[in-house]
Amino acid sequence: MIARDRNWLLIFGVCVALAIVYPFFADGYQLTVIRDALIFGLFAASLDFFWGRTGILCFGHAAFFGIGGYIMALVTLTDAIPFASLIGITGAVAGAAFVAAIIGYFLFFGGIRGSYFTIVTLAMGVICQQAAISWSSVTGGDSGLIGIPPIEFDLGGLHVDLSQDLPSYIFVAAIATVAVLTLWSIGRGRWGTVLTAIQDNEVRAAALGHNAPLRLLVTFIASAAIAGLAGALYVCMAGLVAPDLSGLLLSTEVIVWVAVGGRGTLLGPVLGAIFIQRAQQQISSFNPSLWPLLLGCVFVIIVFVLPDGILSIHARLKNLFRARRRTQ
Repeated sequence: MIARDRNWLLIFGVCVALAIVYPFFADGYQLTVIRDALIFGLFAASLDFFWGRTGILCFGHAAFFGIGGYIMALVTLTDAIPFASLIGITGAVAGAAFVAAIIGYFLFFGGIRGSYFTIVTLAMGVICQQAAISWSSVTGGDSGLIGIPPIEFDLGGLHVDLSQDLPSYIFVAAIATVAVLTLWSIGRGRWGTVLTAIQDNEVRAAALGHNAPLRLLVTFIASAAIAGLAGALYVCMAGLVAPDLSGLLLSTEVIVWVAVGGRGTLLGPVLGAIFIQRAQQQISSFNPSLWPLLLGCVFVIIVFVLPDGILSIHARLKNLFRARRRTQ
């Protein structure tokens, strides 16, 4: 366990160092691409915090991303609200958490687990997307809402304006770093240990005195809150929000990001999201129709060659070198 934590912290430190030096070698467009990829990476980490620790797949996780995005858009587009950015972010996190609390309460305390939970959350994502389309007077319907202002607020006498590429990149990178490190610390502590026990055998964990439904519910709420935060950040950076941000396609994509990066690692899904988003940008510039085919091929290859995700490459190479030393 200690060696695994040391390896994780080493890779995490390398990623943070690369994020710090990246702006010195990238132009404005490249910064925005990686910035948006980091937001999606934060979204992937939120799903992995629940799926990776509990073994229960939420197939409608984009619903919380979209809820956070729409709340942020509605708040910041209202001129009469002071401190709109801060209130919008707070509302996005609280709104996504509130919806997760209501849905999760009935599911977890109702004994819904496994594939049934996946199906219900899939329906939740479809309902959220249809609600965004139908409630056109508020959400803008199919067209969504445009003209969402960038994040801007005053903090201790310091005016923060994220309308420029570099400040917005630094802000998103800092939030993603703190969030992933916090989730990892929670996961490796007592809370994560109990969740692992619940994943292995929920009945036995309950017999030991752990309130399994409550712990699953709190983890689900925390996961949804971070997804709402990611949605709020994205719509302010993109300047628009649309029903697709809460739909089935994004819910499927985030599952692919987690699987490619490595479920249960937190850092792996972030790297998986960045890798896939960057590859999509490059490949789509040559042939947009070629990208879905290549994505499917990459996913199949990862499943067969690296079932634990790309983050397991470090451990595999380390074991390979050890095996060669023993044979020599």
